[in-house]
Amino acid sequence: MGSLKSLLKHFAKYKWAVVVGLASLLVVDGMQLLIPRIIKRAVDDLTAGGVVRGDLVNYGLMIVALAAGIACLRFLWRFLIIGTSRHIEEDLRNNIFSHLQKLPASYFAVNKTGDLMAHATNDLNAVRMASGIGIVAGTDALILGLATIGFMLALNVKLTLMALIPMPIIAIFTMRAGRLLHQRFEQVQECFADLTERVRESISGIRVVKAYAQEAHERDRLADAGKEYVQKNIRLIRVWGAFFPFIMMLSSMSVVIIIFFGGRRVILGTISTGDLVAFTSYLGILTWPMIAMGWVVNVMQRGAASMGRINKILETEPEIADAPDAIDIGEVRGEIEFRGVTFRYEEGLDPSLADVDIHVRPGEILGILGRTGSGKSTVCNLLLRVYEPSEGEIRIDGHDVSTLTLSSLRRSIGYVPQDTFLFSDTLRENIRFGIPDAPDEDVVEAARIAGMLGEIEAFPEGMDTLVGERGVTLSGGQKQRIAIARALLKRPAIVVLDDALSSVDTATEERIQQELKGALSGRTSIIVSHRISSIKHADQIVVVEDGRVTERGTHEELLALGGLYAGINERQLLEDEMEASDEAR
Repeated sequence: MGSLKSLLKHFAKYKWAVVVGLASLLVVDGMQLLIPRIIKRAVDDLTAGGVVRGDLVNYGLMIVALAAGIACLRFLWRFLIIGTSRHIEEDLRNNIFSHLQKLPASYFAVNKTGDLMAHATNDLNAVRMASGIGIVAGTDALILGLATIGFMLALNVKLTLMALIPMPIIAIFTMRAGRLLHQRFEQVQECFADLTERVRESISGIRVVKAYAQEAHERDRLADAGKEYVQKNIRLIRVWGAFFPFIMMLSSMSVVIIIFFGGRRVILGTISTGDLVAFTSYLGILTWPMIAMGWVVNVMQRGAASMGRINKILETEPEIADAPDAIDIGEVRGEIEFRGVTFRYEEGLDPSLADVDIHVRPGEILGILGRTGSGKSTVCNLLLRVYEPSEGEIRIDGHDVSTLTLSSLRRSIGYVPQDTFLFSDTLRENIRFGIPDAPDEDVVEAARIAGMLGEIEAFPEGMDTLVGERGVTLSGGQKQRIAIARALLKRPAIVVLDDALSSVDTATEERIQQELKGALSGRTSIIVSHRISSIKHADQIVVVEDGRVTERGTHEELLALGGLYAGINERQLLEDEMEASDEAR
């Protein structure tokens, strides 16, 4: 239950609502306990034969007044306390989402999306139940139970002790079953996360599933996951299902004891009929706390298990964060320098980059060429501080990037990643994702430079065309050009294009490059590509092999060197000639 202690700071935010709500709850409990006293007096008066019609009316009015007060105050505490639990759920959801955005890319490489989605849905629901109705029911059961026992003791001590005989059994059963509930609920939540991930993955990859005619296989996989989830829930329900029947049975034993021994005392005249009726009424009130004990334990154990899972996320420290004395870089000239940079994705692995030195002057274009897996994209990710270098340093305008605020660093860079991501929104909103309030004319201009305006205007909805999940309605080349337009709209001092034209044909690439020359003029640019045609006009080109810079120079200098760059150039020229020959036929 220690996991739930972390909720205290959230309760402090809404302390007055909680205080007023609990006070209303206590008043309701007090009013409930007065009703059996009124009934006792009415029954005793009726038994004695000294009651008149006016007395019965007064007793009835008192009960009606108490019932009205209970109804009003019960609404108040439900509104305040359960409302507070909803606010806490909202705060936690915002905290989780905000914290996830701060975590490094490596965190998402080892944690499933479905599992994280389960934290933000199922787990939060369990925490809300524990922080709302769970706390109310627990407080109500404790206060109402103790107060009821107090009133029962005031009527008859021996009869009360007899009625409480089943209580120790209930306590022992509750403690043992509570631990078992906690374990089994954690298993249910983990299974739910796996099921969510399975569904998400199958839907995201639906086109591949259909292409390989694997619908039946995916249905079987999901059915297996569903069966396991059902089995885990059934194991939980077996314990939970035994709770209420067992407690009800023990509560019924208390009623039997009261009727048997209390009835004898009424016959012997040691207690009045009104005492027995009041005692039975109090026992009826006590039944709820006895039942609530099991229910509260279940809710609180579920909440504790879920909060523990949520805390694991919130306690994960971001590997990349602003230093305490981080500065805003302000206006950026665009000078970039890598000094002896070495990077490993994990300790003990061979470096993905080793002793890399690169210097780009303001306004220059740097081209990076290399085979797949050579480390080209890693250079871009290190510049953006998606990862931190294992050794060496990276500087922008003389500032070590680790001393800059992440927001100012990334604000100054327009980045088009190799794996283009579009949101399920309109073309317009996807282009101005980085600048939400950008005017339409700027959006249109960015689309024109990226070579996408003509195709956008051909769509029935134009800029208001919905692109579907991850831009599914667009081709690979169209998605890349939308991403380029998104980066250009920021008008950043530094532009990074990571193989951003790999999915467009050669003719379209040439047209876009002509437009980009003007757009990138005066801006520092890094262009990563496997095509020499994309980088041959760069002021400086570096060739990366196995994480090391092996060649450096202009296009002409590298051709004269006769190394890997020259070999790739010769092969690509031959491929272009063969393609042109095929088209001519």
